Amino acid sequence: MTMKIVTEMTGLSERKIRYYEARELIFPERTSSGFRKYSFSDIERLMDIAEKIEDGVQTKEIRHDFSKDEKRKKDTNVRKDMIRGQLNAHFPRVRLK
Repeated sequence: MTMKIVTEMTGLSERKIRYYEARELIFPERTSSGFRKYSFSDIERLMDIAEKIEDGVQTKEIRHDFSKDEKRKKDTNVRKDMIRGQLNAHFPRVRLK
């Protein structure tokens, strides 16, 4: 999605969205010509950021919380992959994906 669509969907200004990107709170993809491409998860994240800012949370704290969440997700995925590998090794006829 383009910046224009995101501003319409979120009610946030382009300036705020760019600020959140500068503060490393969102990481939209870029086209080959450098235009930002936003996903639905980016929009959800922007809405979450805006809500936290409204509640008085500083961007530094938000970034810290997001990084903790990402680490937790990564650790969970590593555990799932390890268990899946053990099950696949123990039950070779049944492959879990």
